[in-house]
Amino acid sequence: MLFAPSRLPLQRFPPRRLRLVPGSPMASTLAILRPSAPAPLVGPRPRVAAPAAARVALPSRSRYSSTRVSLGSEVAVGADALFADYKPTTAFLFPGQGAQTVGMGAEAQTVPAAAKLFNQANEILGYDLLDLCTNGPKEKLDSTVISQPAIYVTSLAAVEILRARDGGEDVINSVDVTCGLSLGEYTALAFAGAFSFEDGLKLVKLRGEAMQDASDAANSAMVSVIGLDSEKVQQLCDAANEEVDEKERVQIANFLCPGNYAVSGGVKGIEVVEAKAKSFKARMTVRLAVAGAFHTSFMQPAVSRLESALASTEIRSPRIPVISNVDAQPHSDPDTIKQILAQQVTSPVQWETTVKTLMGKGLEKSYELGPGKVIAGILKRINKGASIENIGA
Repeated sequence: MLFAPSRLPLQRFPPRRLRLVPGSPMASTLAILRPSAPAPLVGPRPRVAAPAAARVALPSRSRYSSTRVSLGSEVAVGADALFADYKPTTAFLFPGQGAQTVGMGAEAQTVPAAAKLFNQANEILGYDLLDLCTNGPKEKLDSTVISQPAIYVTSLAAVEILRARDGGEDVINSVDVTCGLSLGEYTALAFAGAFSFEDGLKLVKLRGEAMQDASDAANSAMVSVIGLDSEKVQQLCDAANEEVDEKERVQIANFLCPGNYAVSGGVKGIEVVEAKAKSFKARMTVRLAVAGAFHTSFMQPAVSRLESALASTEIRSPRIPVISNVDAQPHSDPDTIKQILAQQVTSPVQWETTVKTLMGKGLEKSYELGPGKVIAGILKRINKGASIENIGA
C-alpha cells in the first residue's frame, strides 16, 4: 500500500566496462539473456551446492538481449538497462498481504516439489508454517509476521503445482515478465532467479518482523476508499490532513485500481478520512486488518533493518523483467534492486500503473499464483477483457 506516486530518486549507475570471465555471474547472466541460450534452473551458484536446499525451478529461456557493445573480449553493459525495452506477452502475478486464508497450502501437499518448499520453510522459520496455513487460527495467520512468509511460500508452491500439470512446464517457460503486489515483489524476484527461495524467505521473515515492530511503535492504520478516482482520494487526504497534527497525517498508500485506493496514516487521520468520505461521494470505506500504516513514513524504522539484511544477501540480475512497486519499472542491477526493496516499505505501491503499463505494452495472458483472487479482481477492474487464470495452492 502507498501514497501519491513516488518521486523518490533512484540511484543510477553509469555504464561500466566488464571483462567477462567464463563461468562468472555476469557471463552467465548475459548468456541466459540471449534468445538461444537456456537459463539454468537457478542463478549463478557454487559448483557444490547443499543437496537439501529447496529450489524454485525457473523458465528455461529468456527472449531478452542486453544493451551491449562488443569490444573484442570486453562488453560495455548498462548496469540497470537490460530490460529497458521489454515487451511482455505472458505474466506471473503474485499476491500480497491480505490474500491469506485458512486452508491455503493444502493442495501443495499433493505435489512433492511444492511440499518440499513448506518443509524447507519450517527449518528456516522455526515453526510449522503449513499447520498455520491449513489450520490457523485465523488471527495468527493474519498477523504480519506470519502472513508474509505464508503467502510467499504458498505462492511459490503454486508455481510447482502448475509445473506438475499437463502443459504446466510450457506455461512457466512462456512467462516473460513477473511482478507482485507489495510482498509479492519478493515472490516475483525469487521466481525470476534474483535470489534463492531460502534467501527470499529469510528476507520476507525479517520484513514482516520489522514492519510489525514499526507498527507497534506508532498508532497507525489503513483504510480502503471505494468509488473514487485517485485525484478525489488525494483531495480527501488533503482535507483530512488539515484537521490533524502532522504525526497523524494520511497519504494514499496503495494505488490498486480505479475506484479502489488504500490510505495509510495515523489513526486520527484515518478516522477523519472515514468521516469525510461520504461528503466526497465515496461509495464506502473499509478499514483494513493490517498492523499499521504500511507504505508510508510510519514504516521508516523498518528500512535500516531491511537495508542491512539486503546488503548481506546475494542478489543477481533477474532472468526476466520484475516490475518494481516503487516506480513500475523493471530493474536488472542487483544494487538498484536492493535499494528499491528497502524503499518499498515506505513508498506507495504503483500497482495500477504497473498493470496499465503491461497491458499497454501488449500483455496477452496473466496467471495469479498463490492464495485468493485479489489480483484477478483488480485486473478485471482495469480491463474487463484481461485474460487471467488463478493457480492456487
